[in-house]
Amino acid sequence: DLIRILETGIAFVEVEKQSYCDLKVTNNTEHNVAFKVKTTSPKKYFVRPNTGLIHPWDSFIIRVTLQAQRDCPPDMQCKDKFLLQSTVVSPDTEVNKLPQDIFIKEDGKTLEECKLRVIYMAPHGDGVKQTFDFNPMRRSASFDDNQDLQRLKDERDAAIRQTQQLQQDLEILKRRRSHESIVGFTIRFAFVVGLIGIATGFLLNLWFSTPSVEEKAASPRDGLL
Repeated sequence: DLIRILETGIAFVEVEKQSYCDLKVTNNTEHNVAFKVKTTSPKKYFVRPNTGLIHPWDSFIIRVTLQAQRDCPPDMQCKDKFLLQSTVVSPDTEVNKLPQDIFIKEDGKTLEECKLRVIYMAPHGDGVKQTFDFNPMRRSASFDDNQDLQRLKDERDAAIRQTQQLQQDLEILKRRRSHESIVGFTIRFAFVVGLIGIATGFLLNLWFSTPSVEEKAASPRDGLL
């Protein structure tokens, strides 16, 4: 198989509300593999991404979201189905430039298809969505994968919150430094202005208190008279 998927069905809990199911697909080859997801009821489901590219030995998470349903089907039986198509592509292929006919069956082209049926499940206890799998051994592996995925999401969210807090602290520090710089400049400016005022007053006082040359010359004559 080009790609491996643990789940053989897509399970939803509380169909009266919007809910989702994550599918983990893994590339089992040393080639780049493109995939596409189709459904028999496209108006009921949102698939993100519905088309993608998986690198060799890498994994990918496909989220299928079920819109809130007004009425549940009899006996919680759903006839909706999904089709996952996959094919090998060249290493330089870009996901946004996939050919339109890449998922059309042609002679000489490897195109694998995997069918998945939709399962509606009643809430269990607290109403938390349970992961559904037909195979008990696969169910355990799927549960572990979901736990690992949730742990990675929690670590990512914690890193994002820490980054945001650091950005806020940095902004506060910048504002504080800017304020201190303005205050320091004001004090220095006032000090310089004060020095200039003192120097100007001293020079003016010295200027007016010093007798002129004519007064100095007239003083001896006044004494002789």
